[in-house]
Amino acid sequence: MQFGVFSVSDITRDPVSGQTPTEAERIDAVVRIAQKAEEVGLDVFAIGEHHNPPFFSSSPTTLLSYIAATTERLILTTATTLITTNDPVRIAEEYAMLQHLSKGRVDLMLGRGNTAPVYPWFGQDIREGLPLALENYNLLHRLWREDVVDWEGKYRTPLQGFTSTPRPLDDVPPFVWHGSIRTPEIAEQAAYYGNGFFANHIFWPKEHYMRLIRFYRQRYAHYGHGTEKQAIVGLGGQAYIARRSQDAIREFRPYFNEAPVYGHGPSMEDFMRSTPLSVGSPQEVIDKTLTFREHFGDYQRQLFLIDHAGLPPATVLDQLELLGGEVVPTLRKEMAARREPDVGEPPTHASLVKAKYGEQPPRQPRPNANRGDNTAGPTPYAD
Repeated sequence: MQFGVFSVSDITRDPVSGQTPTEAERIDAVVRIAQKAEEVGLDVFAIGEHHNPPFFSSSPTTLLSYIAATTERLILTTATTLITTNDPVRIAEEYAMLQHLSKGRVDLMLGRGNTAPVYPWFGQDIREGLPLALENYNLLHRLWREDVVDWEGKYRTPLQGFTSTPRPLDDVPPFVWHGSIRTPEIAEQAAYYGNGFFANHIFWPKEHYMRLIRFYRQRYAHYGHGTEKQAIVGLGGQAYIARRSQDAIREFRPYFNEAPVYGHGPSMEDFMRSTPLSVGSPQEVIDKTLTFREHFGDYQRQLFLIDHAGLPPATVLDQLELLGGEVVPTLRKEMAARREPDVGEPPTHASLVKAKYGEQPPRQPRPNANRGDNTAGPTPYAD
């Protein structure tokens, strides 16, 4: 099982110090968080995509490429990549490039996003969000698996004899998770393609996500990708950890109360009871996280949100020490002991290459001038 952290890239005023970090400070802090995640033994770092203040992560591939160059084994991913407002051709190109630069240490999570104005900024209509997501991923899926693509759809110009470059590393595309907090059609899409389903169950009660995940597992088996137990599930969560529960609650309360996404609403205690939010000692975070398996079954990836709501970088790095040093080692041991037989493993580049090629060397695509890749004959130039 994989454990990691994700950031939504918010730039939020620290309610304790009264300071708001600059964009530069926040970007530097997120890089240090990713590097620290590897240092303390976590498996995954994920970054969201936003195109509006108070967020900074408008270019996840640029950020993740830099982190890839400064780490050695950390899997890098998104949380999420906007499949609705990004051109699938650009997604295919940019994430294949990132896959090469990271030597395969990359996958991506696709989602529609939750910021309505982003659609018109990129020339799209939010009322078409769901069919747009379905069509765009269909094209992306083909671009990574077919050397030459002829394609026509509703939401972008047709493609004729198009080859996306670079081709995926070892001719094996990055693994795709489909992220959703509410939409069964996205769970259906993930199941249809045999991809992963990431339920970022941060805000809503477990019963809602239990229905979504159960539906995904059933449809995954229906499409013949394996049993329901073998379906690939990821979960989100939030944690604030201190050695003593009382200290955790006291320290995190001002950040919770002022958090832009859930501040000024239910009390922290109510939110902890009704959502995955864990605020407490390492053992309390362990105990609550173990209940996720009871609700959702065995799953493959657990990501924690720990750097939001204005928390200062030093505090986040301390959180990572506790998460990587005390919480995750125990979770690995406990979840492995409780794991049922025949549960699917979290996909990695190496496992996907082996599944496709066995012991044979993977295919290494090369441009073929005789194939007509993205060419239209000689281009005339005027003097």
